[in-house]
Amino acid sequence: MAAAAALLLAGCSGGGSGVSPLLSSSRPPASGGPSSVAPTGTTDAAETAAPATGTAKVTGTVVSGLNSPWGMVQLPDGSLLVGSRDTGRITRVDVDKGTTTAVGVVPGVTPGGEAGLLGLALSPDFGSDHLVYAYFTTESDNRIARMLYDPSRPAGEQLGAPDTILRGIPSGTIHDGGRIAFGPDKMLYAGTGETGQRGLAQDKASLGGKILRMTPDGQPPKDNPTPGSLDYSDGHRNVQGLAWDDKGRLWASEFGQDTWDELNLIEPGKNYGWPVVEGIAHRAGYVDPVAQWHTDEASPSGIAYAAGCIWMASLRGERLWRIPLHGATTSGAPQAFFTGTYGRLRTVIATGPDTLLLTTSNTDGRGHPTKADDRILSLKVS
Repeated sequence: MAAAAALLLAGCSGGGSGVSPLLSSSRPPASGGPSSVAPTGTTDAAETAAPATGTAKVTGTVVSGLNSPWGMVQLPDGSLLVGSRDTGRITRVDVDKGTTTAVGVVPGVTPGGEAGLLGLALSPDFGSDHLVYAYFTTESDNRIARMLYDPSRPAGEQLGAPDTILRGIPSGTIHDGGRIAFGPDKMLYAGTGETGQRGLAQDKASLGGKILRMTPDGQPPKDNPTPGSLDYSDGHRNVQGLAWDDKGRLWASEFGQDTWDELNLIEPGKNYGWPVVEGIAHRAGYVDPVAQWHTDEASPSGIAYAAGCIWMASLRGERLWRIPLHGATTSGAPQAFFTGTYGRLRTVIATGPDTLLLTTSNTDGRGHPTKADDRILSLKVS
């Protein structure tokens, strides 16, 4: 049992060495590029390919001194809502002034390990309904709830009571998934984890180890792959990044066990292999990732699309990856920025065609925080 627990913890997001003894002698240096890239899917010949190489420059620090930031969304006025995994608190950040205001605490959040207040999303009709969605861990499960956000109320009292739209997502101290986002179709997508129980990823009866797709009310859309089911894709170990490109294709980042982290192009009803396969396997019935990394190079969390590329924040890898796209394939090898400069990187969002916001994650219990941590950095990219 002790040996099994040690193997399990070795593959947790950003924890342990993540190095298989059988592979350690052949692994590339930590500062090197990704170990493999595999074009997948189809690409319209008319689509423009992103340049094989690009740039990423930090233009400033938006705010510092945050506690375990995880979810982050941009409000219509340009300010941010940032959730703290370990306290359950949501904070508003004025990007121009670099100031923070307490919004409120999400009731029922039970932190521990990788669990707590995780992803945030804004309603597609936020301008009229002012609803904020949150994915969080309770004593019994992971769930998704929506809350009214009213900035006219006193600081710390700006969240309404949570209206739970989905409960029963498996929870644990590891592999809780947690990223949520509304797609171009105005449906809500959620990346879930298998909580260390590998079989859940292939269990159609479980919400764990999946990408889920639902209406804003938490119901299965009529055009989901399986009628009456929220299951959009399965065979996932721990999805923490979701982003759509300019053609509406869904991309997802995923933590591997000891060998391969992944960037996947998500197609409805497809199976991404875990725990049967990890990384590029060329095995019938399972979709290979578009790109893969050794776990010490990535351990990816949030992703965003900007400048024709997927930008992937890495925890254990302590770097930001640029993956240039040509439609559904890559147009060059992924490129790393800021390796080891800012420590663990958790969430990245696009704020314009060539601008990003990036959070560090050094106060999450696995980093080495400085006095400035955790912080939000502004970036200019190409």
